Amino acid sequence: MSRPPTFRPPACARAYALRTSRGEFAVLDAGPGPCPDGGVRDRKGTALLLPGYTGSKEDFIALLEPIAAAGFRAVAVDGRGQYETGGPDDESAYAQTELARDVLAQAEAIGDAPVHLVGHSLGGQIARAAVLLDVRPFRTLTLMSSGPARIAPAQQHKVKLLNDALAVMDMSEVWEAMRALDPPEEASTDGEEMRQRWLRHRPAQLRATGRQLTVEPDRVDELAAAGPLPVHVLSGERDDTWPVPLLDEMAARLGAFRTVIQGAEHSPNTDRPAPTAEALVDFWSRH
Repeated sequence: MSRPPTFRPPACARAYALRTSRGEFAVLDAGPGPCPDGGVRDRKGTALLLPGYTGSKEDFIALLEPIAAAGFRAVAVDGRGQYETGGPDDESAYAQTELARDVLAQAEAIGDAPVHLVGHSLGGQIARAAVLLDVRPFRTLTLMSSGPARIAPAQQHKVKLLNDALAVMDMSEVWEAMRALDPPEEASTDGEEMRQRWLRHRPAQLRATGRQLTVEPDRVDELAAAGPLPVHVLSGERDDTWPVPLLDEMAARLGAFRTVIQGAEHSPNTDRPAPTAEALVDFWSRH
């Protein structure tokens, strides 16, 4: 899972519940501040940021300030059943199409359409599904560490173990079991805020979206045919969820702009936030 450096938003960000036609979603909304002369900076565009499996809007928290400083508004969202956004206990509520329709509603509610859409990992596959439903609300699409189809076999095994545990244990018990299996250097960085984030996820959301990751079909050709939408494939230089050569191949199939963040793995947004923000801003500025 992504491990944000802090759960405290920067001064340029506001936390609130975004009201949409499909319910309320917890967001962090960051934008350009006032100019030194008292005027208002021109906004270059708005981005909607979707977190990955087990993640939350805080996974983008280190990107918000540099994105805002570059003149863009960034809205990071907790999806249905993630952390501070509520959700039902019915797994059917977390079907990919339902989550994609949530994204369309979020894009409409934040205004400034069309928006730059960014999805990390699972969020990338949900973003892709949203674009395939309706490309019009989006100016660009960035797939961050998000592959063409289902996750790698080793990761499928981990997700199955987690789903099996969620069937017989409560969230607190599962957290303690996961920490026992993590390398000591990772477990030692997971403080109370990380634990509370985990405890507030809906088990039904984790079970349903985890299953999605293990069966997702290859929809790259559908995305390529969806319209003249600029696509950006961004990843770290190593990734055990989707191998980097697979991401390279996907970018070629899409005719996409490709960025590899050196020194980063599956979560460049938390591993190397400064160059990741720079790469996003550079891509958006081209469009």
